Amino acid sequence: MSNPLLQTHELCKTYRLGRVEVPVLKGCSMHVNSGEFLAVLGSSGSGKSTLLHLMGGLDRPDVGGGEILHDGSSLASRSARQLDRYRARTVGFVFQFYHLLPELSVLENAMLPGLVPGGVGAVEARKRAHELLGRFGLEHRLHHRPRELSGGERQRTAIARALANNPDVLLADEPTGNLDVQTGGEILDLIQEAHQGGLTIVMVTHDQRIADRADRSVQLIDGRLQPS
Repeated sequence: MSNPLLQTHELCKTYRLGRVEVPVLKGCSMHVNSGEFLAVLGSSGSGKSTLLHLMGGLDRPDVGGGEILHDGSSLASRSARQLDRYRARTVGFVFQFYHLLPELSVLENAMLPGLVPGGVGAVEARKRAHELLGRFGLEHRLHHRPRELSGGERQRTAIARALANNPDVLLADEPTGNLDVQTGGEILDLIQEAHQGGLTIVMVTHDQRIADRADRSVQLIDGRLQPS
């Protein structure tokens, strides 16, 4: 039996607010199989985003606070260059508030991951961005700035950016949380379409109806994960 694509073992993460230590994750263990769509369900402030950031290599667990495995290999054992490549090529991120660069066009935003060290390079990045933006109905918006787009168009651009380097895993942090119900449904349809194409997805949400779209869901309660 092959290893899960992603695993977390007893993850702990504590933040310091002034002199006060605030434990957010208190021993989170989970696995994500290749090609699976997993939803992590939890209330606001439960640590869902923290969990996603740890899995994506954007943050580190507490010292001695567990580990994250990708394809059986611990992220903690990887060099800085290997972690850069992991963030660039293995995972793609979609956030609630898009995080598009306002001074760049739609096309330039979608190309960005391909231009960083470990990315696919400028020529392939442009080709891939054109393909994805066209698939998402944004071919007429390529040279617009984010401020000229609707919320749904911004999130479509953000998803195109997340998929630019053909990642193994899409990590989606409340991707419909800033959208109306209809537009949010359209964004979820795009994510499910990517999943049907074989992409592994981990999505965090506070909404059970959104979690119901996934193959499987777990619930984050009091810093720990349990079946939903």
